Amino acid sequence: MGRRRGIMSQQFKEELAKELGFYDTVQREGWGGITARQAGSMVKRAVEIAQQSLLNQQKQ
Repeated sequence: MGRRRGIMSQQFKEELAKELGFYDTVQREGWGGITARQAGSMVKRAVEIAQQSLLNQQKQ
């Protein structure tokens, strides 16, 4: 199987890593350098942002 195409843009992932405090690790070691917990935190935060966006759209 080929590599899966990511759902999150590179810029969005970098913004999340900065917000969550491990962007320095990403810069030094790449995405493979983050822990599973950190990756999970990124996914959790991305879901929270998406849910809030949907709520805001429904209110309009």
